[in-house]
Amino acid sequence: MSQQVAQVDTLFLHETNGNYLVVVTRDGDRVFRGVLELAETSAGPRPAKFRVKRGSSEEPRSPDQFVELARRAERIRISEQTSREGRNELREMLDGYQLDALVVRTCRYCASGGRYSPITAETAIETNGEYVCPDCAVRELERELSFEGGLTRAAQERLEELLFEVRDLDRITNLLQGELDPDLTKFDEISATVDDVDPVRTADLDLHPKLQKLTENRFETLLPVQSLSVRNGLLDGRDQLVVSATATGKTLVGELAGIDRALKGEGKLLFLVPLVALANQKHEDFRERYGHLVDVTLRVGASRISGGGERFDPSADVIVGTYEGVDHALRTGRDLGDVGTVVIDEVHTLKEDERGHRLDGMISRLKHYCEERARGRSGDAGTQWIYLSATVGNPEWLATRLEATLIEFEERPVPIERHVTFADGQEKVRIENRLVKREFDRTSSKGYRGQTIIFTNSRRRCHEISRKLEYDSAPYHAGLDYRRRKKVERLFGDQDLAAVVTTAALAAGVDFPASQVIFDSLAMGIEWLSVQEFSQMLGRAGRPDYHDRGTVYMLVEPDCSYHNSMEMTEDEVAFKLLKGEMEDVSTVYDESAAAEETLANVAVAGRRAKRLNDRMLGEIPTTHAVGKLLEWGFIDGLEPTPLGRAVTRHFLAPDDAFRILDGIRNGLDPYDIVAEMELAEDEL
Repeated sequence: MSQQVAQVDTLFLHETNGNYLVVVTRDGDRVFRGVLELAETSAGPRPAKFRVKRGSSEEPRSPDQFVELARRAERIRISEQTSREGRNELREMLDGYQLDALVVRTCRYCASGGRYSPITAETAIETNGEYVCPDCAVRELERELSFEGGLTRAAQERLEELLFEVRDLDRITNLLQGELDPDLTKFDEISATVDDVDPVRTADLDLHPKLQKLTENRFETLLPVQSLSVRNGLLDGRDQLVVSATATGKTLVGELAGIDRALKGEGKLLFLVPLVALANQKHEDFRERYGHLVDVTLRVGASRISGGGERFDPSADVIVGTYEGVDHALRTGRDLGDVGTVVIDEVHTLKEDERGHRLDGMISRLKHYCEERARGRSGDAGTQWIYLSATVGNPEWLATRLEATLIEFEERPVPIERHVTFADGQEKVRIENRLVKREFDRTSSKGYRGQTIIFTNSRRRCHEISRKLEYDSAPYHAGLDYRRRKKVERLFGDQDLAAVVTTAALAAGVDFPASQVIFDSLAMGIEWLSVQEFSQMLGRAGRPDYHDRGTVYMLVEPDCSYHNSMEMTEDEVAFKLLKGEMEDVSTVYDESAAAEETLANVAVAGRRAKRLNDRMLGEIPTTHAVGKLLEWGFIDGLEPTPLGRAVTRHFLAPDDAFRILDGIRNGLDPYDIVAEMELAEDEL
């Protein structure tokens, strides 16, 4: 003990259970701790008993050893948490030995645990009306998180960052209970940016007279991205990749080129989107806007129209369809007529695992079809290709590969605040109700009330949320008929609704002038949102003619996933989306995807299939893919077998085709075959 005494840096005293905890430190490390009892004598308070703690036991020592420790200590400190009477007693005792002590602010949790941990105004963290050190605050936060359910490391790090910023543990734990403290929920702000583009006057356009009149009646000038497109050859037939944020007017670029060429007899317009819901909506929009000028038809799936009962008309001037709908027509040899313009909306779909290679293949097959139709026709100007996307990480590379002129416009007319808070599924609706009410009760400097779009992952959830909101709201999804959706759009536009609740699947088609976007879920069906999709959806918040700023809230359920195929949890996904950079758009082929697209190209182009493979975005090992198709009996030479035609007609991956064949050979009921395929997918 004498060696320890000789090297004492700090002697720390803290009142506990009527006695005083003694902590001795050397070089920042605790040497030992003990308990000191004082007794009143004629000379004042003096050490009466001194016990050194060894694990769970205590060893009695002479009170004189405490006095020796105190005399050899470089400094003596008394905790601020020690009562005023206790501090006075200790000082009086130390005065008797001509020793000085300072009262210091310390962490109560540390002091009670026998640790000396001084804190300052810069390091102290408040909780329950007292102050603790950062380490203890983090431990308390982790303890609180364990009650709430497991948060991922990314979410914990975010909460710890906030804890050190605001230095108030209670505010952080309140955040976990769904409190909407804006200083804590705010993650960042995307500032407004404005590109100075000289607008093109619609009167200066050289469109077909009927379209020219309609366009002039709708607009006096074009929006910036539309003006850039026109100046870079849109109406001269130049292929373009148009990359611009949501709600900046990209769709009209495709409409102007396609409707103009159709009216001039230069071929029909194909306007293609990834989802049936979007195709239905776009079909309705085109018929309403241009139905008096051109015939409009819809091609989804095997040409069935959702809920309409109409048939696909290949002779129509405008075909609105899904990628798969038009690809099905190509794979089965249907005649689409002479195509003058192809618009591929949401072209960033090329990067998606399943739909990406099918879009890549469809573009190649459709180009082949258009070239074959044009072969031998004199004076044919060729098909114009226009690709649209709100979000592309590598626009220059993609434009080069698509052989298109890049039109990129990065304006964000109003700033957007992005907020994150944590809540379970039941709490989310309560928070959404508060956010919707708060926003609708505000009025912008332009005189408009704040309105909200809530994105969720199912139609059922749309109705559930809408029913529970106190202010007027409505569900809005592809399951509603045309009249009901138009009524919702009108009510929202007239500011008679505080909110619409819609599915993420309709994000690209929703065009409501909202000031606030709330993510009730970060999933689209049973898949997590990508950075592109998230960016596009949050871009719906804030319109320059209506609002001063946009606000986005992500309501994140810790440790939650919506399907057992989801590898990440919602809190992991949240911070990946917030911090993630825009993914590059490219298509990667494994053996299955390469075989599927090669088979489709053989079905469409026969011996010229390799040429179709070679001009696709992704690299396909054609020789290997052909070898596999021969081995599996899907082709004979470079012609599809009846089995191969059935496989490509139904968009089957090779594994699915084999499961179906095995089921048929084993005499399984068709429902059992489907069930086995579903189970196989769940196990992936």
